[in-house]
Amino acid sequence: MKSRVCVDAAGGTGGHMFPAEALAREMAARGWRVVLATDRRGEQYAANFPAEEKLYLDAATGSGPMALLKAGVAILKGVLQARSAFKRLNPSVVVGFGGYPSAPALVAALTQGRATLIHEQNAVLGRTNRMLAGRVKAVASSFPTLVHAPAGLKAHLVGSPVRAEIRALFDRPYVAPAADGPIHVLVTGGSQGARILSETTPRALAALPEALRRRLKVQQQSRPETMEAARQIYLESGIEAEVAPFFRDMAARLSTAHLVVGRAGASTCAELAVAALPSVLIPLKIATDDHQTLNARALTDVTASEVIREDDVTVERLTAALTGILSEPARLGAMSAAARSVAIPDAAARLADLAEATANYASLSRRERA
Repeated sequence: MKSRVCVDAAGGTGGHMFPAEALAREMAARGWRVVLATDRRGEQYAANFPAEEKLYLDAATGSGPMALLKAGVAILKGVLQARSAFKRLNPSVVVGFGGYPSAPALVAALTQGRATLIHEQNAVLGRTNRMLAGRVKAVASSFPTLVHAPAGLKAHLVGSPVRAEIRALFDRPYVAPAADGPIHVLVTGGSQGARILSETTPRALAALPEALRRRLKVQQQSRPETMEAARQIYLESGIEAEVAPFFRDMAARLSTAHLVVGRAGASTCAELAVAALPSVLIPLKIATDDHQTLNARALTDVTASEVIREDDVTVERLTAALTGILSEPARLGAMSAAARSVAIPDAAARLADLAEATANYASLSRRERA
């Protein structure tokens, strides 16, 4: 088994790379050798990626005739690079996680007749995965619904793999705030910058009733240009707050949070469910096919989260939502239980099972043809 190779092909964003990393760790624990295939953007996430080798393939995207032509040339070059590497590595399965950087590795594997699998993080099949879904051996989904899937496609619901330190939070009980005790609020921004969260959330929290405001312990990710303004708002309103552009110890912060305010990316929704955390989510308006709103439905359908459309976000609207949730510890507890009810904490194991089954089926088919 040690000689078997699994290639994780992932784009250069956290939303693609974090699930790929979780699968890589699970496959390595099962005795597989893991190789990462990405592009140069993926380098910022690849430093601690558990792969014995990292392939940086040419890939690109664009709009307009010239940009698309250049992107096609880059992807073709990446396919040739991947084909050459695969002849040497002989991977048993290639798993794509979406994003255009995953395309060269998957196309190369398809042209060589290798076992292929794609995992879609969002509730909407992304463009790259949409193009390849009908050609790969299997499709895995994070959510029960998968919009824009080809007719007749049977996706395997496995959930969205989360990092081990996040998975560990599933085993700890959620404890709602004690009467007159501190209320820990975590505000995350996501990789899109989230100006609306950076600017509106401090003002909304500052507008809470004084009895709630004096109990707040806020940790907020903020855009660098709005950090000082946020700190000043918290200082003037008497709210204890830590404001920073990025938190590296997210699992530790989630473990103490009573409520999370953030976007509705696939990884965020999966982590909130596994960590059993109540949330107020503001889906990114410009997300392709409005996929963040669809992602959030997994939580809103069971009342684990309250969603506010970006166009509807005002200080008053957000303050009202926060007041309604934070003033009722019993509601926080119920939201936590609801989030836990839709969690798939063993998503990495489920995806690894599917990857192994896909590899085994392809191997058996080759032997039968021989």
